[in-house]
Amino acid sequence: MKIEVLAVWPERVESRELEVNPGICAAEAAAISGLLAGFPLAGMAVFGKRASDTTVLHEGDRLELLRALVADPKQSRRKRAEAAAQIKKKPAEIGQHQ
Repeated sequence: MKIEVLAVWPERVESRELEVNPGICAAEAAAISGLLAGFPLAGMAVFGKRASDTTVLHEGDRLELLRALVADPKQSRRKRAEAAAQIKKKPAEIGQHQ
């Protein structure tokens, strides 16, 4: 059966199509793909749904190798909101000084 294994870095994407035996698990497919070398693996997913090492793959599945987040998404959103509030505040402050 055919599956795809995908690894994504900030600056590049690597994908491998594999012909594997039915019943292969996610960990075996990841190892066979050769994409684990130098990849900071934090988990796996199949079409965006979390997968464990023992998740059995099926024909046409896309196994995604996940890396740890560099920044906390909540903290990043908070910083963007604060920056946007500062930008909105500045024109109002300029108008008050005239």
